[in-house]
Amino acid sequence: MTDLIHYRRALPDDAAACIDLRGRTRENAFSAADLAELGITEDSWAAGIRDDALPGHIALEGERMVGYCFGDREGGEIVVLALLPAYEGQGIGRCLLDLSITDLVKAGHSRLILGCAADPAVRSHGFYRYLGWRPTGEIDALGDEVLELHVGATP
Repeated sequence: MTDLIHYRRALPDDAAACIDLRGRTRENAFSAADLAELGITEDSWAAGIRDDALPGHIALEGERMVGYCFGDREGGEIVVLALLPAYEGQGIGRCLLDLSITDLVKAGHSRLILGCAADPAVRSHGFYRYLGWRPTGEIDALGDEVLELHVGATP
C-alpha cells in the first residue's frame, strides 16, 4: 500500500481535513470539539500553516489524506503525528516524522521535543523510543510524557 502513498507540504486548505482525520485515529483521537476546547480550530490551524509557524507534511493515497505531521517552528516541538489506522505499520508515520524533523533542524533546532503517552500499552510509547526519542522526566499540560531527540543542526 505504501507504493501508492505520496507526500507533500501541508497547505492552509488542509486544516479541516486534518481536524477530521485526528478524530479518526486509533489512539489519542481528538474530535473537532476536543480540539476547539484546546483552542485549535480550522482557522487557527490554517493560520499556523499559512505563516509557517506550524510547518507540516501530508501523506496522501491518491487525493485522500491518510496522515500528517506538524512541528512548531519556534519551539522545536513535534506537535502532532496522526495516521488513519489502516495505514499504520507501513512506515508512513516514520516518513512524516522524518520530514517534520528535517523542517525543525533547518529552522535551527538541535533538540526536539514531543508529548507522548506515558503508558507502555499505547503504540506511540514504543514507536518514539524505537526511533531514539528519550524521556526528559517532564510531563506536559495534557499529562503526556515529554520526550526529546538530539539531532545535528544544519550549517
